Amino acid sequence: MDLAGEILAKELKEFEVHFKEAVKSRVSLLDRIMHYIIQRKGKQLRPRFVMLAAKLGGEINDSTYRAASLVELLHTATLVHDDVVDEAKERRGFFSINALWKNKVAVLVGDYLLSKGLLLSLTHNDFKVLQILSTAVKEMSEGELLQMEKSRNLNLDESVYYEIIKGKTASLLASSCAAGASTTFTDEVIIEKMRLFGEKTGMAFQIKDDLFDYGTDDVGKPTGNDIKEKKLTLPLIYTLNNCDAATRKKIIYIVKNNNNDKEKVKFVIDTVVATGGINYATKKMFEYRDEALKILNEFEPTQVREALEQLVRYTTDRKF
Repeated sequence: MDLAGEILAKELKEFEVHFKEAVKSRVSLLDRIMHYIIQRKGKQLRPRFVMLAAKLGGEINDSTYRAASLVELLHTATLVHDDVVDEAKERRGFFSINALWKNKVAVLVGDYLLSKGLLLSLTHNDFKVLQILSTAVKEMSEGELLQMEKSRNLNLDESVYYEIIKGKTASLLASSCAAGASTTFTDEVIIEKMRLFGEKTGMAFQIKDDLFDYGTDDVGKPTGNDIKEKKLTLPLIYTLNNCDAATRKKIIYIVKNNNNDKEKVKFVIDTVVATGGINYATKKMFEYRDEALKILNEFEPTQVREALEQLVRYTTDRKF
């Protein structure tokens, strides 16, 4: 990600100013919470995609900064709400909002962030950006609810898994790229091409997250966490579809009834590895990465394109 940081050094500083302005409130409690969120922000991966997608078509402008701010506001809102739903007490090694200020405040903070993002676009007539990101919010909600529905009976259909992650993870990255492109490109074909580029990258990103659950990398969550939460992941789906009936029955029983038993969860993880679930998921992850790079390579070779390629590779090569 170094090249992106170099190319966007000035713009990322400017973005921070825009984002701080976007979350300002007249309520002191909200301001304290917003300060806490800003101080603990991540790598700003999505704003980087927004701004680099825009740079492919021209100079970054105020509309680009607002698009990046909207993306970050929506992303932060979903994380705050996710922590409430998951009853998570930590986020990136720090206390979650709900851990410090309780669930009611956290839900309202998420709502506030969402409304601030929508108003940011409406106030400046950024209707195209608003349309793109509103679609992402709808798809993210659908993806999460579909996952909850299917995890109840451990649906083994691989196509359902792709539908879930396309909504819950890939849609926001897809919208980040489309929104950024829409601030400098006027050609709808190019904007859609960038949306698809972001979607493919997002699919690879989520599969990489799934793979962490079966390794020993320090990723801020216990190994086997997805199993404990009965989440459908690609390595597990592949294993259930490619093991013998007795093993499948045993795994399903463990995931449904013994998912807090460390030894039994270890059996599931070991079976996934032995059956080839890790290798299969890794192969699929690289296929999505390569599809994203193929789309990117349709653009002229520039430093901006190279920086985007680095970001795509980072999604699959990262250690956390």
